[in-house]
Amino acid sequence: MTERKPSGMSFESFIDKQIREAIERGEFDDLPGAGKPLPGLDKPHDDQWWLKGYLRREGLTAEALLPESLQLRKEIDRLPETVRGFGREEEVRAHVKQLNRRIAEWMRTPTPPHVPLAPVDVDAVTDQWRSVTPATPAATPRQEAPRRRRWWQGRDRGQ
Repeated sequence: MTERKPSGMSFESFIDKQIREAIERGEFDDLPGAGKPLPGLDKPHDDQWWLKGYLRREGLTAEALLPESLQLRKEIDRLPETVRGFGREEEVRAHVKQLNRRIAEWMRTPTPPHVPLAPVDVDAVTDQWRSVTPATPAATPRQEAPRRRRWWQGRDRGQ
């Protein structure tokens, strides 16, 4: 456990003392990447270099940093491409309804920037999806096997 800084000692000398003692104990030996250069030192750094690295490591896009209204607007603009990969009409309708739910939540308590947003017409998106999706052959109705009579049902009651 780390000890408290003595009142008469400066923070810098206290931290230097702790690092020196940890080195003497060997706590920095065999660390991963020891002896290797730090990644990215050879690349030019701008003001947001750490943010760009974080987004890259986490597999996110810069769109995750946008305000919700702009995210929703971008999602509405990309909706035809998004639903194009769906296989069933129910999936398209569910996706659009979920998007409309998020739009309605934002409209209840809008946060800046105030971008004009309106719910998306589910039927229009579905019709557009149908026009670009190849029709699948209709499924043939499954024939049911004849039902067997169970022992407790007995024979015909009329005999």
